[in-house]
Amino acid sequence: MTQPFSKKKPARKPAKSNGFFAKPRKKPQRPSRVASKPKEVKDPIIVLFNKPFDVLCQFTDEQGRKTLKDFIPIQEVYAAGRLDRDSEGLLLLTNDGKLQAQITEPKKKTFKTYWVQVEGAPSETDLEKLRTGVELKDGLTLPAKVNIMSNPAVWPRNPPIRERANIPTTWLTIEICEGRNRQVRRMTANIGFPTLRLIRYKIGQWSLDDLPNGQYRKLDMGGKNG
Repeated sequence: MTQPFSKKKPARKPAKSNGFFAKPRKKPQRPSRVASKPKEVKDPIIVLFNKPFDVLCQFTDEQGRKTLKDFIPIQEVYAAGRLDRDSEGLLLLTNDGKLQAQITEPKKKTFKTYWVQVEGAPSETDLEKLRTGVELKDGLTLPAKVNIMSNPAVWPRNPPIRERANIPTTWLTIEICEGRNRQVRRMTANIGFPTLRLIRYKIGQWSLDDLPNGQYRKLDMGGKNG
């Protein structure tokens, strides 16, 4: 039985150049992008700053608002992470790019502890929602460590928070390793207890301790006072 005839296209011959077959041209390869390494410094320092309310986490502002420059005279240090203008407490600044990257990189999971005054009196059932994770607009939060705490001995806020008559307030400790925009405030609002005051107490191994509000402390990388 004869096989059906099938037409095959003849293979293309490489073009000739001066009587010789030319080698096919290779496409130029793009140089691979190498991630820039964090800046290394000879004399790394850490600055712990107890940020007051209504201060921006930057050194300049075209609108004349209070910035870090009004409190910290040290040159060439930059904030490792941010703290909202209406939040208070620990801000870590450094001239060490590696440390700055470690604190701000989400994969490193640097834990931060906040003292949070909320409106109302959340129960353990309410707090358990934060411990398991709540659904925000940008996704489910990781489990947080949350507990009710006694009123901390902290500086008065200027201006003071607005408290409503006959509605109690509660202080919480909230520990998270994420850094989403206004995350703690959105978490407490999600379970029905708006944040009235937010103070960051700890970042990794560094904490406020007895550092007064509006003051800074300079450390070397060994943790000694500078």
